[in-house]
Amino acid sequence: MAEKKLTGKIARERIRLMETPRPPAGVIEGFKSLGDATGVISDVMDELGITGAIGASTLKPTIPGSIIVGPALTLRNVMQREHPYETARQHVNKMAEFEAHNLATPGDVLVIDGVAGISNMGGISSQIAKHNGEVGAIISGGVRDIPHQRRVGYPVWATEITPLTGKWRIQAMEINGDVEIAGVRVRAGDIVVADDTGVCFIPRERATEVLAMALKKSAAEDERCKLIDAGVSVADLPKPTVEGA
Repeated sequence: MAEKKLTGKIARERIRLMETPRPPAGVIEGFKSLGDATGVISDVMDELGITGAIGASTLKPTIPGSIIVGPALTLRNVMQREHPYETARQHVNKMAEFEAHNLATPGDVLVIDGVAGISNMGGISSQIAKHNGEVGAIISGGVRDIPHQRRVGYPVWATEITPLTGKWRIQAMEINGDVEIAGVRVRAGDIVVADDTGVCFIPRERATEVLAMALKKSAAEDERCKLIDAGVSVADLPKPTVEGA
């Protein structure tokens, strides 16, 4: 198969993988079936000794009520060395999330290890991402043009919201390499699950294991909820393996 035509926004040698690794068949669908389940998944990850859950107080959703699941397409940004007013006058734009969109496979989640206080992604970029089939983005750093993102239905979880453009301030360093989001290491192809409670990054080699346990735990919680609705007393409720909070 011929290699995809690139935009030239970042040097080819800085693209570690041309395509996001895909999970085993049924994994994405399985996590989607859980609904808003980052709490359940976080519990399972604790039991398995996996670090990867981040709360929505840190990664704030721009479209409340959104739930996304997909493999991570990663991008790492740093601050440009040059003064932004000088690069603005010269129109020096070193951002490369457009290249990430260009490489996206439908269903991917863009995960950006970005720059604080500056927008790492705006409205036009979000519209392109949506058009190319990405289901959403997770951004450690700033994001802007929230109404535009909402209009096109592209949910983002970000640490900051700011009008300050990254065009003259950010330099993209790598696509589909390892990134760090709020202290969690994320690799291309790791499974991302995000809802109003937070974000879970599930290592792709543990995804099947996490899913199997999460399905069992979710089913047990659903059964307890039915018993509560039916009026069963607290003392007679079946005991969960791990108490939920």
